[in-house]
Amino acid sequence: MSTHTTASVSTHILDTSAGRPAEGVAVSLSARSGAGAGWRALGASATDADGRCKDLPALPEGTTHVRLDFATEEYLLRRDAGPQQADVQQDAPANRDSGATGAFFPEVAITFAVVPGEHYHVPLLLNPFGYSVYRGS
Repeated sequence: MSTHTTASVSTHILDTSAGRPAEGVAVSLSARSGAGAGWRALGASATDADGRCKDLPALPEGTTHVRLDFATEEYLLRRDAGPQQADVQQDAPANRDSGATGAFFPEVAITFAVVPGEHYHVPLLLNPFGYSVYRGS
């Protein structure tokens, strides 16, 4: 939860090719206090059955930039190996057809600016060959 001196962050992942939340994706949170400052790892979590990380740590006072790192490769490979793979892929080419040896996006790093007192919900919309993010509510 944000206070007047800190910001707060939440996220979730929707697998848009399957039309359902992405469960079991590792997510790490880092912060820095200025564009030239070094990144400080704050903690990690994994998405639940609803694709949400409910236990990301609070941001320290003075945070101006946040980075969410999503480890998507294991999820995408696990999903593609599952019994619903034909439904998930629909008419999209398989990874092997694109020359890739694993997930095309093995990780996704999202960096954004924050101001104290604001809450930032940053969802990741993921599919095997693309992703999108936005500031949600």
